[in-house]
Amino acid sequence: MAKVSGIWYPVSMASDDIKRIEENGDLRVFIRNIESLEDGRLRFHFRTMVHGVCEHVAMVCEKAERDGEYSISHEGNNTVLLSETDYGQYITFRLRNVRNGTQTTVLALYGRVPDLGPSFLDRFEKVCRKYGLGPQNIISLGNQDACFKYRR
Repeated sequence: MAKVSGIWYPVSMASDDIKRIEENGDLRVFIRNIESLEDGRLRFHFRTMVHGVCEHVAMVCEKAERDGEYSISHEGNNTVLLSETDYGQYITFRLRNVRNGTQTTVLALYGRVPDLGPSFLDRFEKVCRKYGLGPQNIISLGNQDACFKYRR
């Protein structure tokens, strides 16, 4: 997993509960940097809104039994799966969040550069459909968000 280490830029997110990834949503996060730790865990550095202020947060995900799968407690119990990547250009994560007995699925596309081409967006849309998420479930992450200015 050392290949995922480094700077990443948010591109798109999708969820079966769109409110949780819209602006000020509790699962709307802007990953900035990923570190692969020696013991197999991953440390995510990201920005998120906390009480209306964009805050830097660092969290460590515990390695699960399956390759590319991690767990973390944030706004519920989460399983984070590295869905697909080429390590050099893009990465897609799938998050399964369980809070108060309700499960939410979130997919997130990140790039090594701020703007990925249309082929990556088309690919992300296909991955979303695989999990039952259509175009109405996808949001583009961009400069309309207060935390966007911190992504550089």
